Amino acid sequence: MRPLKLHSSLAGPIQHFIDLRRLSGTDYKSQAQLLGYFDRFLLKQDLSEPRMTRDISERYLTSLSQLAPRTRSNRFCVVRQLCEYLARSDPLSYVPEPLRVVPSYGAHRPYIYSNSEIQALLKAASQLAPKNSLRPHTYQTLLGLLYSTGIRIGEALALNLEHFHRTERRLYIAEGKFRKARWVPLSPSTCQALEHYLRTRFKIRPRSPDSPLLLNQRSRRLHQCTVNQSFRHLLKQCGIHHRTHTGPRIHDLRHTFAVHRLLAWYRDGADVNARLPYLATYMGHVDIHSTQVYVQPTAELIEQVNRRFYNHYLYQVKHHGGKNDTPACHVHQTLLEPLRADPKRPFSQYHSGVP
Repeated sequence: MRPLKLHSSLAGPIQHFIDLRRLSGTDYKSQAQLLGYFDRFLLKQDLSEPRMTRDISERYLTSLSQLAPRTRSNRFCVVRQLCEYLARSDPLSYVPEPLRVVPSYGAHRPYIYSNSEIQALLKAASQLAPKNSLRPHTYQTLLGLLYSTGIRIGEALALNLEHFHRTERRLYIAEGKFRKARWVPLSPSTCQALEHYLRTRFKIRPRSPDSPLLLNQRSRRLHQCTVNQSFRHLLKQCGIHHRTHTGPRIHDLRHTFAVHRLLAWYRDGADVNARLPYLATYMGHVDIHSTQVYVQPTAELIEQVNRRFYNHYLYQVKHHGGKNDTPACHVHQTLLEPLRADPKRPFSQYHSGVP
């Protein structure tokens, strides 16, 4: 990443604040970039003195009004932290009030791709120009990897050749979110697809173990901005409508992975409650609360949950004459027990009878 260049009258204090955060062990790349945006804003202002004022704070907040709520909140939050730092050495420095936190569900509703849309995107990626180049192979492999593993786009782009362990069928994520490393097991089909890509990839330099796994047309590591632009082109080509700020986004492949994995467990009759911690660990989350953000209620998922509810009602509650001895705290887990569907009575016949 290129070093951040600051030019405003507060460039010195901003750089000191960034350095202090990095000394605490924080990566602080994305936050530093947001402060870079603020520095560019300050450069255009006619400041009478190098100090944060109420007027500057309000003007900056106004300049963010066109952004999505979550993006606006993130940018202003970092600036407010800077203001708190400046106020420690300058009592006259203004510290704005925090913005109201925007709930995740209100900021963006993830788009869950269907299986047919995933297949269409992979096919479109394999036909990208220029023909007979590495580019279509790279993008098809990237999208397939994101969907089949649920790893973050930044984690995928940071992969090196040495991070793919074909014998053990796993990937090593050297530096995930919050600088956490983890192993990601691969399915046989995903491992086979990566091996197929590498047969073409190894014809191009660099080929050292620490070189990028996924290369662009200049034989360098893929850049996320370029990937997002290419992905929007693929969405348009596949007839998947793209809406500004709300997606569908390439990050929604991670959401789709989580939903489809949960759906497969329901269909297989697995104990979903018991397996959620595995999904959280696989996706690099601290606990299942972070994973729950990725589990969106699709029509298929709701149908599977309803099936288990009916199964519980018919075989547990109704079978005992309407009395259920199961403690309330265990009801949710009971509903996730394996299905015993009766093929002679379609689910649609019971749909209106949910108690």
